[in-house]
Amino acid sequence: MRDPIIAQLTQGITPEKIALTLAVGSAFALFPVIGTTTLLCFLVAIALRLNQPLVQLVNQALWPAHIPAIFACIRLGESLFGAPHVHFSIRYMREHLWTDPGLFFHQFGLSVLYAVVAWAVLTPFYITAVYYIALPITREITYLKRKAEIEVAKETPPPTP
Repeated sequence: MRDPIIAQLTQGITPEKIALTLAVGSAFALFPVIGTTTLLCFLVAIALRLNQPLVQLVNQALWPAHIPAIFACIRLGESLFGAPHVHFSIRYMREHLWTDPGLFFHQFGLSVLYAVVAWAVLTPFYITAVYYIALPITREITYLKRKAEIEVAKETPPPTP
């Protein structure tokens, strides 16, 4: 992931904007509804004028964390609402979603709602934390990139007329 970020830095994007892109992109990449994150990341990147390729890169990089995040959001949402824990599996949910969407939403609609509410509660804190963790890193990368460019410029002989 480092090389695309550095490539984006060379295109004049500030370290602050890259840190915001990483924070917001990763938050929406973990939205707890399967099949929605690519579109959500696309729309939020347009709305906030974030770097679209970087947002989608983060979205794709976080797919292994998506299912555990969904389970965590469902459990947190159930706790927030004082609801009983629903026993389910991803395989069971996926089969019902595609074979009988009405039955799926009848059985799991509240779980989806709980997960989305929990995600909405956590997201501002998550974005803030990721932003402030990523900011010094992106600033350091920018500094090192500029330093390397200056070194290369010093070593490169001027063109002859």
